[in-house]
Amino acid sequence: MILNHIWGLYAHPVEEWKTIDQRHESLRFSLSHILIVGLIPCIAAYFASAHIGWSIGARESIYMTHTSAVAMAVAMYIGLIGGVLALSYLIHWMAKTFGAAPSYTQSLELAAYTSTPVLMAGLSALYPELWFVAMVFLAGVAYSVYLLYAGVPILMHIPEEQGFMYSSSVVTAGLILMVSLMAATVIAWTNGFIPTFVS
Repeated sequence: MILNHIWGLYAHPVEEWKTIDQRHESLRFSLSHILIVGLIPCIAAYFASAHIGWSIGARESIYMTHTSAVAMAVAMYIGLIGGVLALSYLIHWMAKTFGAAPSYTQSLELAAYTSTPVLMAGLSALYPELWFVAMVFLAGVAYSVYLLYAGVPILMHIPEEQGFMYSSSVVTAGLILMVSLMAATVIAWTNGFIPTFVS
């Protein structure tokens, strides 16, 4: 099953990373995982924006039109998948610096499974209170960082000391990618791609 590692990454992450490393799954398997899991925050954001409405403080709920919500969800999906693929490329590119020689498939596995908690945190959009979504998202980011630090030495076959430095570099690259996505969103909004809101 494509999503068979999700429970293990939460219940026993170190053992699950060892299982992932031993199985040597195909590129298609890892790509399928991220393509499916990436749908979760997009569908939840669409449903919350078009049907539930976002609540910010004591104000009335804010909705998007169906067309705007669909456009936002599609753009979000493209951005998320592009971000994970870019992260996997950076993981692969930085590997030699830290004495690792992974295949691109291993780099994609690390990026895909590490980003899973952040993407699954998108389910929180089904309760569209800004404070709640922010708290769940921060918890997802924290757990993703933990998975990265736990998984790098195992998947990259390097000592833990080098794995720590490698992981720290990947976290930095991931934060830069996240800020880049946010900046791209702001640029798009200021250049006329503003969604239509209804009250």
